[in-house]
Amino acid sequence: MLDTSLKEQVRNIFADLSAVYTLDITVPAQNESRGELLELLGEVAASSDKISCNVQEGDTLEFSLLKNGNNTGIKFRGVPTGHEFTSLLLAILNSDGKGKNIPDEGVCKRVRSLKGNIRLTTYVSLTCTNCPDVVQALNLMAILNDGVSHETVDGALYQEEADALKIQAVPSVFADGELLHVGKAGFGELLGKLADRYGVNAGENEVSEKRYDAVVIGGGPAGSAAAVYSARKGLKVAVLAERIGGQVKETAGIENLISVPHTTGEQLAADLKTHMQAYSVDLFEYRKVEKIEISGSEKIVSVAGGEKLIAPAVIIATGASWRRLNVAGEQEYIGRGVAFCPHCDGPFYKGKHVAVVGGGNSGIEAAIDLAGICSKVTVFEFLDDLKADSILQEKAKSLSNVEIFVASQTMEIIGDGEKVTGIRVKNRKTEAERVTELDGVFVQIGLVANSAAFKDLVSVNRAGEIEIDARCRTNQPGIYAAGDVATTPYKQIIISMGEGAKAALSAFEDRIRGVTDAR
Repeated sequence: MLDTSLKEQVRNIFADLSAVYTLDITVPAQNESRGELLELLGEVAASSDKISCNVQEGDTLEFSLLKNGNNTGIKFRGVPTGHEFTSLLLAILNSDGKGKNIPDEGVCKRVRSLKGNIRLTTYVSLTCTNCPDVVQALNLMAILNDGVSHETVDGALYQEEADALKIQAVPSVFADGELLHVGKAGFGELLGKLADRYGVNAGENEVSEKRYDAVVIGGGPAGSAAAVYSARKGLKVAVLAERIGGQVKETAGIENLISVPHTTGEQLAADLKTHMQAYSVDLFEYRKVEKIEISGSEKIVSVAGGEKLIAPAVIIATGASWRRLNVAGEQEYIGRGVAFCPHCDGPFYKGKHVAVVGGGNSGIEAAIDLAGICSKVTVFEFLDDLKADSILQEKAKSLSNVEIFVASQTMEIIGDGEKVTGIRVKNRKTEAERVTELDGVFVQIGLVANSAAFKDLVSVNRAGEIEIDARCRTNQPGIYAAGDVATTPYKQIIISMGEGAKAALSAFEDRIRGVTDAR
């Protein structure tokens, strides 16, 4: 199953294992996936003398990971191939206390402070690119906290179970049988949801205060550039980010970063992290900033979990997130017919009728992708004309199962209480409304600035973007903004990098001049 090259890679990954691991397998004698599972896990076990398989007959196809004979709390129901093969390898590596994805001690303490006996189940698709991030994060939490267990389930293999739970999007995370989260998420977001649901043990998270010359909020292109430029000036710099790379990580291919003909979002995010680590930059990943307070010339940045970072200069580079329709039914049916990622969730709508809301590049690309899976794709665009590139428009219009309506305003997502059954749309020219019966709605209407935590502190425009001057200064002395969160035109990676550098240089200029507002 694994080719020679991959087997060698796995052997190298597990060369320094300290503990002894058992893949405790239960598999029905007649299950059609039995041979595939046993072959895969057998080859993984053969890669190290510290790993073995224990096979027994049972009613379901599953396996648990044991460390020195003790259950780690990690279980897989399915054959972890595709993107989830990495999740299996990391589960073993992380259980051994190894792996670059293990968070810093501050985050680990937050995980250990979670209350209760938490039973998590995540339904995935082996073709989903967002699922591994969620699976790996929750596996890590199970490793760090004995009160947490996590089971990963291949929704395609356990289709009846997924259908009974009305799952129409992955990853879908259930906590003690109740839906906790649907869709892409980082470690910090998932940890925050668990803390909100189950609470934390008082006293476990001691409030810590650290002082810096500059604090950068956000780890995408703008934040990374700001951090590097600040560090090169000899400043003590901290970066607070929910995830290094930010929105960039969701980009499959990047071909307009000048001097780099082609890269991927994942690779660029890794490169940004490597560049920051080349300097004395303190990276605080998986953090969510709750607020910024001003005390004299000092800015106090409060982080969920109790940490506080204090500095005279703060650069906000929190980027943007997928925009919501904000219509009736949208929030209610997320994961049950309302989706945002056609690559991950498209397979759930094979042979079905779906709508794509949005006629920009992302919307038309989604329609083209979904047309190869779904029986019919209906595109609704608010404006009078499509905004997508002409080549994409031509491709979409050439597909027999794609129909496009412009001047169409989405009014409501309709459902039967369990799943989406239709969409109500108004013709903006005639004011006439109609309901289209369908099975799913993919929302592709662009991005919204991540400025909610700062809107009461700095000026924002109607779109929620932080207003800045030509030097990235906000209306608050000592607070700067850069990238997609700010009013900078043209939301592009290369522009965000330049704006991040500009913000850092402006902050340094204000510092050496000893002024609080250089405008």
